[in-house]
Amino acid sequence: MHDVAPQKERAFLFGVSLPREPERYSGPLDELRRLAEAADAEVVGEMMQNRDRIDAATFLGRGKAQELTDAAKAADANLLICDSDLSPSQGRNLERLSELRVVDRSELILDIFARRARTHQARVQVELAQLQYTLPRLKRMWTHLERIRGGIGTRGPGEKQIETDRRIIRRKIADYKRVLADIEQRKLREVESRSDVFTICLVGYTNAGKSTLMNMLTGTGTYVADQLFATLDTKTRIWAVAEGVRVLLSDTVGFVEKLPHHLVASFHATLEEATHADLLLHLIDASHPDAIHQRVAVQDVLDQLGAGEIPQLEVFNKVDLVENLADVEVLARTETPNVSVSAATGKGLDELRSWVASYVDRFRNDVVIRYDSGDGRVYPVVRNWAFIVDHTFEDDMAELKVRLLPRELGALRRELRGHPLEIVGVDE
Repeated sequence: MHDVAPQKERAFLFGVSLPREPERYSGPLDELRRLAEAADAEVVGEMMQNRDRIDAATFLGRGKAQELTDAAKAADANLLICDSDLSPSQGRNLERLSELRVVDRSELILDIFARRARTHQARVQVELAQLQYTLPRLKRMWTHLERIRGGIGTRGPGEKQIETDRRIIRRKIADYKRVLADIEQRKLREVESRSDVFTICLVGYTNAGKSTLMNMLTGTGTYVADQLFATLDTKTRIWAVAEGVRVLLSDTVGFVEKLPHHLVASFHATLEEATHADLLLHLIDASHPDAIHQRVAVQDVLDQLGAGEIPQLEVFNKVDLVENLADVEVLARTETPNVSVSAATGKGLDELRSWVASYVDRFRNDVVIRYDSGDGRVYPVVRNWAFIVDHTFEDDMAELKVRLLPRELGALRRELRGHPLEIVGVDE
């Protein structure tokens, strides 16, 4: 018997600290370590270099690159992972110097997304992003041809093969873009079809607890795991916030600092929910030492998507894990409204529901619905869509005084099509 399972890669992490970068309270490579572990690699060491600027040839300085090579080989590593994006030439030069495979941050995140993709849409989005990343790096991937030097006919076919690969990749990119354009149009129609309902979208840094909160609020079985990028596909469920207040709540893919722009573009269809939401619940892991920087990273991605101006409620999650509540007070020093919760224990969820119910109520109007008192279907349908203020009967007619969003009237009329109704404003 032979074990055919792939061996776990032994990764050595490295990065550069620049003077303009903000101060971090967690280790400079802590997040990269978690990303590497999410990709099923074993981290065997790490190295940081303080520099005024990135070296154009080897990212690190030449001497530090050699020191990195020696340390990685001493740790028996077979993979180097950089905490930033490398240019094709930087990656190629580091691989030549170290004789080890080199992966940058974007490539690592793309690999994790490829592992997590379950639906056809997610797989297409990930493969498109991978191909867009790969295209300018094909020459580096053909370095095995350089091992044959001086042989007649070896260089030309290699160059032709690279061009052939480039044409194939460009054609695949065009094909995937067409597929995603169709998906995005369907997604847009799906989102617009919900225009009768108040929509709320959960956004936040990866592993902030969005799926756990989604389950607690809606009672659905969204997949939850203590890992980065556990959720790649948007899920939308009905959330009964309060009596007569129903909204659609959507869970989205988590964001991360320095998220590859190819991924942001490719996942635009998935993130369509966020761009059309009436309210964003920005979930922030209050127990994380770099919560402030994570908040900024999420806002940057929202700005890229064109969703930066949508009203937000900041939800400080995992407060049960916060040792010093003064840290939460520091987070709350912004003009954005906020609530503190623990999605794991349920603490603060009533306050969250109350805030959302009050926010939705600002946009609701008082309406009177008159109908045949013998029609038993009207009342339960209206109760689902609106808050019933009063219910009176006069002869054969019943009258409901309700509060609801103007847009909900359309949905109400559709559900009660064929049932004689008279709907008027209170002041009419």
